[in-house]
Parts: sequence; C-alpha cells; structure tokens
Amino acid sequence: MLLDTASLYFRAFYGLPDSLRAPDGTPVNAVRGLLDMIARLVTDYQPTHLIACWDDDWRPAWRVNLIPSYKAHRMVKAIDGGVDVEEVPPGLVAQVPMIREALAAFGITVIGAAQHEADDVIGSLAAQADSAVDIVTGDRDLFQLINDDRDVRVIYTARGMSRLEVLTDATVVSKYSVLPGQYADFAALRGDSSDGLPGVPGIGDKTAASLLQEFVDLDGVIAAAKDSASSMSASMRARITKAADYLAVAPTVVNVVSDLHLGEFEATLQPLSAEQLARIDQFTSEWNLGGSTGRALKALGNGTTTG
Repeated sequence: MLLDTASLYFRAFYGLPDSLRAPDGTPVNAVRGLLDMIARLVTDYQPTHLIACWDDDWRPAWRVNLIPSYKAHRMVKAIDGGVDVEEVPPGLVAQVPMIREALAAFGITVIGAAQHEADDVIGSLAAQADSAVDIVTGDRDLFQLINDDRDVRVIYTARGMSRLEVLTDATVVSKYSVLPGQYADFAALRGDSSDGLPGVPGIGDKTAASLLQEFVDLDGVIAAAKDSASSMSASMRARITKAADYLAVAPTVVNVVSDLHLGEFEATLQPLSAEQLARIDQFTSEWNLGGSTGRALKALGNGTTTG
C-alpha cells in the first residue's frame, strides 16, 4: 500500500476541527486524522507492506521550466535553486514534523526523492513492485498508474474516508471514457486547474476523450492535426496546432516518473519494539492524540497504548 501522504494529511487537516489541540495549544487534527486514516485503510485492505510516499519537492523546477504555471497558484515564495514554498496553513505546517515523528514511531517507511514529487515515488514503486499495489490518494493524476494486468489499483479518497472508491481499469473507462494508460494524455489535453495546467483551449473532458478514442494517444492526435486528409475537423486541427508548443512539453510534466532508483528499504508491517511503543505512549499523552494511536496500533497488529 502506497500512501500519497500529503494528500491524506491535507484531507485530515481540513476534515477535523482545529479545536483538537495538544496541551501547549498546537493543533493535532492532521496527526490524529492521518493515524485514523491509516488504521481504517490497513484494517479494510490488509496490506503486507506500507509506504508513506513523501513530497521532497512538491513543484520540481524541471516541470516548472516546461510549464511555468505548474502549481504556481499554490506558491507563496520562489526559492532559487531550492524547493519553492507552498501555501500551507500555519496550523498544518506545525504538524508536519509531528507527522514524520509519528510515522517513524509506528515503523511506517517514508520514502521521498530529491527534485521529485510523491507522485513520482508512487509511480516508481508501483512500476517496480512484484506484487499487487494499492495507491491511496485524492489526486486524479495517479489514475494513469491503474493497471488491472499488474494488479495496481487506486483507493480514491476525494469523497471522504466513509466513501472510498476502489478504481480499476473499468472504473476509469466508465468515468472518463479513456483507459488508464490514456489518462495522462487526456489530462494534458483538457488541462487541470488544480495543477495549473492550461490544457488546449476549447477542449474539455468529452472532447479529449473522443480524440483519444479515435486517435489513440497524444502523438496520434498531433499527427492527425497535421494531416489535412485526416478525419479531424479543420477547427480542431487549428486548436491542436495553436497549442503545439504546450503539447510538446505537457506529457513530460503530466506523466508520473516510473524509473526512480529509491535504494534499499524495508516496508513490511511488523510488530513494534518496546522502545517504539513507549515513545508512542509518550506522545499520545504529550500531543493529546486520544484514541487515534490506539486504533492505529490495533490495525497494525500491535495491541493498544495506554494513552
């Protein structure tokens, strides 16, 4: 099971009241919510391995260099040669170190990659896995990784933890009329305002899907636009041709990286040490985490804490 960690802790932060606080006044809603999500996911889907995939760089320069608007609306400060500062509520900023500490204490492997997003880590782990994979995310970009032949599914959280959707090839086709392998080209054509991708003006979901149904992929769409004898209408050829510069770089931005070398790691779920259990007991009280730690421990096969 691969967690799109930021997607989950943002959802937890906005889904639980910020009146949930530690004794020193620090909000703990995202920490508690994330632990409850992990407890629910592990209980319901019974993974043997669990990895929290991390955004070491939420807006990589190599993507921004190709499409400057990429996630620009979420940026509060550009950092030359470093990681741009994302707009994150102060109450959540304070909890990110706590989330990292909690994941470590629970023995949950965290993997990130320099100059890459969590999506790229997820894509690489899914591509290199030798067993079934469940990807947990609220991000549609990862639909491109769904693959029934390789037992790669997405557990989609956008409708909330009480209405999780398990997406397969058939689900993507029913929702968007394209195969998962076509989803990145579909997203490039219709754009995605949440990521600052402009898309091709005049092309929405239905038109993008119909183009891919007829011409298979983005290369086929572009080739048809250049061929005056193709079945593509003159007005559509004009739209595609006008967007040629964008379409030349969009696939590199939209496609999730699948060949990162992430090194050796151990992600098997296994009982925790006495030292880890003691630390969990300590921060359960210190951070006022209520029953969230107990539920997570129980789901992960470690009994409960006294907190």
